[in-house]
Amino acid sequence: MRHRIRKYLPDHEAIRANPWLQPFENTLLHPRLWDLNRHSAAGAVAAGLFCGLIPGPLQMLGAAICAVLFRVNLPLAMLTTIYTNPLTIVPLYVVAYAIGQWVTPGPGQRFVPPPDWGEESFSAWIGMLIDWMAGLGTPLAVGLVLLASGLALAGYLLVKLAWRIYLVRAWRRRASRRAQHTVV
Repeated sequence: MRHRIRKYLPDHEAIRANPWLQPFENTLLHPRLWDLNRHSAAGAVAAGLFCGLIPGPLQMLGAAICAVLFRVNLPLAMLTTIYTNPLTIVPLYVVAYAIGQWVTPGPGQRFVPPPDWGEESFSAWIGMLIDWMAGLGTPLAVGLVLLASGLALAGYLLVKLAWRIYLVRAWRRRASRRAQHTVV
């Protein structure tokens, strides 16, 4: 499994050759950011799931920063943020808002969908997004943190479990092959 995934990852020379990434070469070429094992994969999925709920287009940047800070697999952390997309973001924010309302005291208000990025400039849209979030206030902020934390924990544990199941099955297959060869 690791070998199949590794052929799609960029190599160190691609990072060195990219002029945008050269200032960060020492940080981005750390071996643990590109290593794919059960610990780095589980941490990367957790970072990606947590950062996937960051509002706006900063999700992959947040996942990259988390991957560098926690020394987990960088490409997997960035790829995991894709679970939030135009089809899933509104339902996730509704769930986050409901969690926030359930946890925080105070009067409840109705959820309003985020503003669309239509014909406005990017900076105008960011301003509208900030106004929208300020209007929803504490329930959304608390709900986003709690939902992101819950998703990150669930993703971490599921990857650890899936990797463990894969290893146990591989060990058993190997043991069964050895047993067949020794019997013959």
